[in-house]
Amino acid sequence: MRLDKLLADMQIGTRNKVKQLIRQGAVTVDGAVQTAPDLKVDPNRQKICCFGKDLRYTEYVYYMFYKPKGCVTAHRDAMHPTVMDYIDCGRRGLSPVGRLDLDTEGLLLITNDGELSHNLLSPAKHVSKVYEAKISGCVTKEDVEKFAAGLEIGDESKTRPAKLEILPQGGPFDVRVTVTEGRYHQIKRMFAAVGQSVLELKRIRMGSVALDPSLHPGEYRMLSDEEIKALKTQEEAGC
Repeated sequence: MRLDKLLADMQIGTRNKVKQLIRQGAVTVDGAVQTAPDLKVDPNRQKICCFGKDLRYTEYVYYMFYKPKGCVTAHRDAMHPTVMDYIDCGRRGLSPVGRLDLDTEGLLLITNDGELSHNLLSPAKHVSKVYEAKISGCVTKEDVEKFAAGLEIGDESKTRPAKLEILPQGGPFDVRVTVTEGRYHQIKRMFAAVGQSVLELKRIRMGSVALDPSLHPGEYRMLSDEEIKALKTQEEAGC
């Protein structure tokens, strides 16, 4: 990787700014001042410093974001704030893994690891997504059985079997739903198929990663090494 690209990727400055810093002698590689912006470096093997500060570079970064209602899962939008407006981490190339509707809240993974993102979303992998929902009416045992058998929601094929759990009364949500696919407006369409409307919807888990209860809407944190490893192990196994 070029030295100037590395510094720019780490948001030390624009490409022109970091070239200027390098030429001014502000950057060292393995303790030696380097003034060539196009110098090839290996950040995993070499110690790179800017103004004496060690730059610890990792190629891929992974975040858990608590998406609030009212923002869209996009990089930019003319009418609404986007999920990327909340992420101020100094890394380029980040994208959300999948999407949540404008009025849906909850867990959204954000990363620059395109391969992991692709595998987590691949229909062949059947990665589970867990939601909690507030419903307009009463959910019955028959509804639970229909979800388990798969539902006709207007697509070419029925939905894959889904787990519908009725939650104790008095809580903020009525039901918990686990699906292993990601069709357009799937949860809302599944409840519509049994004569119900979704009033509120929150995603609480994707695969092995659960929404951190300490996060508030609009907040995010880096995934732990254990969470990243679990996601990668899971997508390789197709769980």
